[in-house]
Amino acid sequence: MSARELSRRSFLGASAAAGAAVIAHPVSMAAQSAGVKPADLPDLTIKEAKIYNLDPTSWRNAGAGLSGGGEIATMVTASGIEGNFTLGNRGNPPGWVDFAKANCVGRNLLDILPTVSYIPLQNRPGGGAAPPAGAARPAGAGPIAQGTNRAGGARREFVGGFNPGFASRPHGTGTPGPNVHAAACDFIMWDILGKAVNRPVYKILGGTKEKILAYASSQHLATIEDYGPDVLKAKAAGIKAYKIHPGGGQHKGGSAIPSYLGHIEEIKEVRNAVGDDFTLLYDAVQTYNYYEALRVGRALDEYGYVSFEDPMQTTDLEALIELRKHLDVPTEVGEFLTDIYDYGEYIKRDAMGIVRLITDNVGGITGSFRVGQLADTFGMPCTPHNWGAFYDMAAAFQVELALPNCYWFEMVWPWEYADRPYVKEKFRVDADGYVLAPTAPGLGYPLDLAVVDKLMIRVDR
Repeated sequence: MSARELSRRSFLGASAAAGAAVIAHPVSMAAQSAGVKPADLPDLTIKEAKIYNLDPTSWRNAGAGLSGGGEIATMVTASGIEGNFTLGNRGNPPGWVDFAKANCVGRNLLDILPTVSYIPLQNRPGGGAAPPAGAARPAGAGPIAQGTNRAGGARREFVGGFNPGFASRPHGTGTPGPNVHAAACDFIMWDILGKAVNRPVYKILGGTKEKILAYASSQHLATIEDYGPDVLKAKAAGIKAYKIHPGGGQHKGGSAIPSYLGHIEEIKEVRNAVGDDFTLLYDAVQTYNYYEALRVGRALDEYGYVSFEDPMQTTDLEALIELRKHLDVPTEVGEFLTDIYDYGEYIKRDAMGIVRLITDNVGGITGSFRVGQLADTFGMPCTPHNWGAFYDMAAAFQVELALPNCYWFEMVWPWEYADRPYVKEKFRVDADGYVLAPTAPGLGYPLDLAVVDKLMIRVDR
């Protein structure tokens, strides 16, 4: 077996024999994991919701995608336990405090955590709520529309929770998209629950991993020639894999060329820089039409890449199915799905080889865990999107540690771009290329309140 084949196999992995626990009731699971009765837990009634607004000029940002982290959503229980999560990477959607007050404050976490992800989505067309666990896909999710795609076949789009233009539509504006208000509440309550039983979230969920291998997730670099040096820096830092986010696809000098042809040159340059026995991935971010995706995918096959993420618009379901028939590299799809009930159709019709998700797009930790379990049921890997501010990565890491079919940690590269002064820890790899699991309770990375106080601009209540 070639080194490239071994690399691809190690990326895809094999599902662990013992799966993670099913989320039946999070509080009961947490109490059981800590060896106590639910009645013996501290008072988990949500007393207060607020946002710490911090001065973001004191840390390095990486453009719009990583400029978040200045707004920290917070809820506090009657027993004084505080949970936190970052809002900034979502543009600090207006109204979170009002949403949390209406749906969480004055209620016990025992009653709301299992269902907060199903609070009616104000961004969903028609305002319909997602159905409870185990329910069939509801009629209220919208009809399946027919159209044409670039592969020449019929295209099927879910009109319900699916947002075809997610990448260009802001959250919290009434357009179709994820309910990030509810997702933020879900993250915060899991953080509180872990602190209440003094255990990290992933252990409450049945996870047993102590570390996960990291891959460096590149910026969209300016020129073709920038990628070779960048991957070598990641390799020298001890990271064992690298994912290309393609740039403009142009050389530093000379006339312009079609960008997808330049991307093929990036693919070749990165492979030549690191050799055959280094794991490489590629994320097109829905860039291509069918023909371009096929050409780029064949280059990924030739050079032994292990993943082709979001090759085309996620709404081009039939084109994604067709593309899978002609490539060996597995397509990684799901980052632009904003309803957990859409995943079944893509899996059933073989439109994805690896299941991708963004935690706050699918209802926080609760929804992400359900999507990961669905993937595991079909023997498929699951790859949460870690990209974002520090707490985005922390939440995704808890999901990865909990699920048996998650094998890689997506490391923002350069890695210091995700660092925040209000968290003492930093995401880095050990000598063997692993990110070690946190030991602190909840999301695993407590706020440094002394630094928060120094950076505080105001508190929204």
